[in-house]
Amino acid sequence: MFVLGLQGSPRLKGNTSLLVSAFLESAEGLGARTLRVDVARKTISPCLGCGTCEREGFCPIDDDMQEMYALLWEADVVVMATPVFFYGPSAQLKALIDRSQALWARRYVHNLSDPGRTWRRGCVLSVGATKGKNLFDGIALTARYFFDAVGARFEKTLGFRQVERAGDIKNHPSALAEAGALAEHMVRPFMGRKRILFVSSAENACFSRMAGAFAQRDGGGWLEVQSAAAGVDEPLGEITDALMREKGLDMAFRKTLSLEEADSEVRPELVVSVGSDRRWGRFADAGFQCWPLPGSCRQSMGAMRQVRDEIANRVAALVSSMAT
Repeated sequence: MFVLGLQGSPRLKGNTSLLVSAFLESAEGLGARTLRVDVARKTISPCLGCGTCEREGFCPIDDDMQEMYALLWEADVVVMATPVFFYGPSAQLKALIDRSQALWARRYVHNLSDPGRTWRRGCVLSVGATKGKNLFDGIALTARYFFDAVGARFEKTLGFRQVERAGDIKNHPSALAEAGALAEHMVRPFMGRKRILFVSSAENACFSRMAGAFAQRDGGGWLEVQSAAAGVDEPLGEITDALMREKGLDMAFRKTLSLEEADSEVRPELVVSVGSDRRWGRFADAGFQCWPLPGSCRQSMGAMRQVRDEIANRVAALVSSMAT
């Protein structure tokens, strides 16, 4: 499982940084894969209010936010960490939040569903210099709508008052331990999930991609699903997106792993070779199934619809069998 930490302070070694590091270290101790993103180091322009995301479903600004969309939808847990700036998050983090409107638009305007929203969870870590009763209310409200946009259930805000000078958080009697405990609470429900890897050859990469999306939807969070291919043909990705859009599933920002990435990251219990009888020897310790399918991803749309529906039926049967 994957935990994404959004470190929103412009002070890269400050109190917020220490707090999110404690969270991620605790998650890693449970076996999670983690990534910390120092948002201030990313080039993320403010939202232009151009309306492209609502009309066309994507943000036209070509900067580091395009990478962040994929990370947000890959994550099982998103932790948003920020100091209090005028009762809100830092400007750097706020730019990222505002640009998440593109994900909101895909869900609520274009009626596309990211399968991960059925289980993804989010929380907030924050520090503030004063001791006001409502110190974290603005951040919590902003976070609630941010997590809805990225398809995560908002769990909790963990805030610490009167933390101002560099290193103050280390002198707090419980802050770092509380951050670690929150990570355990967020991560533990995901541990022990059954891991499935769908694999295809380069010319059939769309097959494993579709199978992975259906398995995430049908598995409802108790499966850890990845898709991999021996290579990826980008024009075929556009065809896959169109086919799955007809089923209401959003394939944008989904990553198909290379075989090397899958070998190092996934450690599957079951490998399903979709559209090929190849056993993919690098996963020799895993169980194996072969799903022969007619043709390739370069068939007509009509033929591809039949393949898509067969994949959906095979996935439903597999998920049902694993649930018993």
